[in-house]
Amino acid sequence: MANISTGKRGEELAKDFLLKNGYKIIETNKRFSRFCEIDIIALDKNTLVFVEVKTRTSTICGHPLEAVTKTKYEHIKNGLFLYLKENPQYKRYRIDAISVMLKPEIEITHLQNI
Repeated sequence: MANISTGKRGEELAKDFLLKNGYKIIETNKRFSRFCEIDIIALDKNTLVFVEVKTRTSTICGHPLEAVTKTKYEHIKNGLFLYLKENPQYKRYRIDAISVMLKPEIEITHLQNI
């Protein structure tokens, strides 16, 4: 249960970060299958952005971005194409990753176009 609340907190911080940087949030936690959920779908000017958020309270298990594996990336990509099929008006898109470290202080890292 602690992991779920940690993840939700990280997603909220990531969403606030994106909003402060001029993004428009379209959807959150969009589920396509039991393997694919996109944490945040946002618009950056005219580009649709699919954002994977990874949150940690420490680096004991590694940096949060290390959790975006090749398999996870493939699942996100599959969801992206399903979303674009449902929303063909979007012509430009990319996948971003945001890491949120909660301790010792909040630190957000945003990687674009992973």
